[in-house]
Formats: sequence, structure tokens, C-alpha cells
Amino acid sequence: MTKLIKRRSKKAGLSPGSLIHVGKKKTEKVRITILDYDEEQFQTKEVKRVEECFPFKKKSTVTWINIDGLHDIEVIEKIGKDFGIHSLVLEDILNTTQRLKIEDFDDYIFIVLNMISYSDETNEIHYEQVALILGVNFVITFQEKEGDVFNTVRKRIKNGTGRIRKRGADYLAYALIDAVVDHYYTILEKIGEEIEALEDKTITSPSQDVLVDIHRLKKEMILLRRIIWPIREIVNELKKGGSDLIKENMDIYLADVYDHTIQVIETIEIFKDALTGIHDSYMSSISNKMNEVMKVLTIIATIFIPLTFIAGIYGMNFKYMPELEWHWGYFSILIVMFIICIGMVVYFKKKRWL
Repeated sequence: MTKLIKRRSKKAGLSPGSLIHVGKKKTEKVRITILDYDEEQFQTKEVKRVEECFPFKKKSTVTWINIDGLHDIEVIEKIGKDFGIHSLVLEDILNTTQRLKIEDFDDYIFIVLNMISYSDETNEIHYEQVALILGVNFVITFQEKEGDVFNTVRKRIKNGTGRIRKRGADYLAYALIDAVVDHYYTILEKIGEEIEALEDKTITSPSQDVLVDIHRLKKEMILLRRIIWPIREIVNELKKGGSDLIKENMDIYLADVYDHTIQVIETIEIFKDALTGIHDSYMSSISNKMNEVMKVLTIIATIFIPLTFIAGIYGMNFKYMPELEWHWGYFSILIVMFIICIGMVVYFKKKRWL
């Protein structure tokens, strides 16, 4: 939270619309790729200058411009100026801590999403902001770094499979949002496997590491829910059809994405309940383990009470004591102590205390 406040503090005192990159520099060089298509043709290329994107604005084909890297403010400013994007929107694009939202500007729709990925090595979830501009015949996506979940969409466009080449920019925007939401299932599947492993560890070998993992996953579930909940509202806003950029025949597809977001939220709630149950099981296991230790220590202490009593009596050093000067006194007392020990152990087993 402190890092987040420090990042936002860069903009303190600046006028609205001031373009300042808020976040880590995740790409050394800004990478711009263009994917242009219609039902008959398809082309893709990587450009070195942002000016090469400008002619595609006037084309009748659907154009997807993807920008990896937000630290080069000049690139963002130029593309915003040519495509008529408001300076406040550009400011939100550069702010990688921006909350998820949707804004309709008549000429275009601005959407902020969060894309997530999972590290198998560290079992950590990484979050990346994706900003999306939907225009009449174009979609512009802004990402913090290279690598995303859109390869399936690119493949469908390239191969001409499905409806995507026959539809407009609104369908492309839907496909990208759907890819982001569907990838949540992949992440949740991995988290589900981790939760199952934690359940087994809690029963077989509860340790401090298990408790740390439980709390880590609980925090992740809270963050995931905070991310997916606004996406539901974003999709619902698109589904209402208040913008001319979204055609009426998109309702059924947006409703499908909306259902997916609901399922993701429900899965997250199930995982949260499961983690609460695992935490309770962990505490019960630790408590039972402690009870077993205390039971053993109590039994040992109970056995030694009469032995200590006998040893205490014969350790008082009075001159006149029974059997004090008897030749077999020492061995007799040891035998009595041994019999008392055996008798108490047998009694405890009969009572099923052992």
C-alpha cells in the first residue's frame, strides 16, 4: 500500500490530464503491433514508429493496435492525439494502479481490465493492467509488458475460424475481454490444486508453512474478488447497449461473458470458504497435537508424584526411620516404586488414557 501511495504521489500538484507514467518500467522498448483484417484478408506487422498506425484509423477494415510498454509517454501522447482520445483517458492509461472501469465517450469506449498470470515456480499470482479503447473500426490495447492471454484471439483471426473475421470491432473487444475472463479459470484451477494440497498437509503434517500459505491464498482470493467484481459491472454496462459502438447482436455474447464472471466470483467464494475450513482444521490439528503432548506430560508427571513422595520421605535424613538401616531397604523401595509405576500404567490403559 505504501508503494502504491508513493507512485500516485508523483502526480501531486499537477493539472488534470498531465501525462505521467505511474508504475514500474516493465519493457525496455515500446513494442507496437498492428493486426488488420476483414472477412477476405488479414495482415499483421510490428511497426517501429507510432505514426505508422495512423492510416488505419480511416480504413474500413477492423484494426487491432496493441502497445506493449507504457513508459514512453511520447508514444501514448501521439496515438491519443491522432485517434482523438481525451488527455484524461491517456492519464488513466499511464496510471497502472487505475481502478477497473468503463467510460463511454460517444466516439469511443474506454475500458480498464486486469490480466493475471500464475508463476508455477513461486506459486504467486501476477497482475497486469490492460487498457482498451474501442472505436468504430478499431481496438487499441495498452499493456505494461510483452506477453498476454490474447494468443487464442490472434490465432482465430489469422486462421479465419469462428465469427471474428465476419464481425466488427465490437466483437473483437468482446473476444479480448472474454480471453481475460476465461484465463481466470486457468488461474483458479491452479489455486484449487494448491488448496487441495494444503488440505492434505493440514491433516498429515500441519506446520507454520501451511499457515503462511493459507493466509497468502486468503489475501489472493480477496484481491481476485476485488478485480473480477468490477469486470462484471463492465460487461453488464456493455450489455445494456447504451452505445452505438455495440451492436444489438452482441447481447448474447456479452451475456455469456457475464455468466463467466459470475461463475468466477462463485468459485472464489467457494475457495474462500474452503480456506477458512482449512484454517480451522489447522488450528484443530495444532490443538489436538498440543493436547497429545500435554496428555503425555501429565501422565509422566502423575506417575512421578508418588515416586517423588516416597523419595522425599526417605530423603529427610531423620535418624530413626523404618528400614533406614535395613540391608535390603534400598532395593525394596526401588521395587515398590517400580510396582507403583507398572500399576499406574496398567490403570491408565484400562481407562484408555494411554
